[in-house]
Amino acid sequence: MTNAIIVGDGPGGLSCALFLAKKGIDTTVFGQDNTAMHYAELHNYLGIPKILGSDFQEIARKQVTDFGAKLENALVTEVAKTDDGFSVTTEDGATHTANYVVLAEGKGVKLNQSLGLTKEGRSVEVDRNGRTAVANLYAVGRSTKMNRSQAIISAGEGASAALDILSTEAGKDVLDYDSPPKE
Repeated sequence: MTNAIIVGDGPGGLSCALFLAKKGIDTTVFGQDNTAMHYAELHNYLGIPKILGSDFQEIARKQVTDFGAKLENALVTEVAKTDDGFSVTTEDGATHTANYVVLAEGKGVKLNQSLGLTKEGRSVEVDRNGRTAVANLYAVGRSTKMNRSQAIISAGEGASAALDILSTEAGKDVLDYDSPPKE
């Protein structure tokens, strides 16, 4: 079965998790809800006139779990490429495997650096879908645009990565939109 591990539970990671879980991909998000969103008040998130970052996080986390993603309160200390995917190790020494990994580390790019993905020491080089130079490894959010960080941009990057993963699995472009119920 295809599965994805997302490291980071801010807007980029949670958006990616939402799209993947909604389409039936076994998805686990590792994070400690320690995102900068808890210090934000959003006035520029399309469709939301104003919301506290902590309220946004609470709603987003519930939405993601309602679609079946698992949220794990754990710090990831290592990500390694294996012959058949990735090995992800958490602070307690537990190891998890995945076909895909999405790094949504925010401004801390320790895992990206350990995988040799950073340029000029901090920013991670990715294509427009969040793909890194390592197959099936994505980076989204603040780590890709250190000085241009916005919640809505991070969420869009997470969605792009998820759609790329879904398209790869389907062998064709996948769209994700919902239609209102017919009356």
